[in-house]
Amino acid sequence: MSAQAGTVDELYRQHHPWLLGWLRTRLGCPHNAADLAHDTFLRLLGSRRPLGRLNEPRAYLTTIARGLVIDHWRRRDIEQAWQEAVAHLPEAQAPSPETRALVVEALLRIDAMLDGLRDKVREAFLLAQLDGLGYREIGARLGVSERMVKKYMAQAMLACVLALDECPADAA
Repeated sequence: MSAQAGTVDELYRQHHPWLLGWLRTRLGCPHNAADLAHDTFLRLLGSRRPLGRLNEPRAYLTTIARGLVIDHWRRRDIEQAWQEAVAHLPEAQAPSPETRALVVEALLRIDAMLDGLRDKVREAFLLAQLDGLGYREIGARLGVSERMVKKYMAQAMLACVLALDECPADAA
């Protein structure tokens, strides 16, 4: 392909086999590799970047695919943790497949929200929410003032509200 990538169709025909192989080596599963190759080109379709100006199409495809691989691993880890958490429940109390899917989606949104926070903001939020620590205790652990912890918590709460706003109406 020339230095100027023309269309998604051209990119697909010329680079899909290479991308599929690249993904197979990272994922070890041909089905997941095929899904992520497909998703990479879907992202490319949704991109606002003019395809005619791609000097290095494989580098661009790799960047998109790498992000999708990270998301795939993150989703897999979250799903496994959820399955382990409910595995001990009696069958009568086990959540339905629909509930499982909704919980996993919620956990993924929470994970993405937490990932978007600065380190100290995330740590302060988790110490308050999971460990039940007060602001003074959190400040002592983080080496910051109680006032700073209040600012961290305000930032975290804002991130929660914004994440809720992004939820589909039926999932909130």
